[in-house]
Amino acid sequence: MVVEFLTFTVPLAERDEWLEIEERHWSRFLEQQDGFVRKEVWQGAGEQIQAVIWWASMEQWKAIPQEDLDRVAEAMGPYEREATCVAYDVLRLS
Repeated sequence: MVVEFLTFTVPLAERDEWLEIEERHWSRFLEQQDGFVRKEVWQGAGEQIQAVIWWASMEQWKAIPQEDLDRVAEAMGPYEREATCVAYDVLRLS
């Protein structure tokens, strides 16, 4: 299992609308992907939002075609944000 941590900077004034649009586009898209397990969205300090996405395997996550990812990013319109990404292999679940 792999966990993808994406950190976005979203101005507080746009947060609620960003969350709604992100849910409509990215969450619905990810739920349809082979290997998707679950997604959580966390509020960090200030304008930081963390998307935590669980995948059954790195291979399934990375098998998503880039053109599909680009299409979803385009659908986000002005709410698309660059994110920093860190991925971790899950060694143990309790």
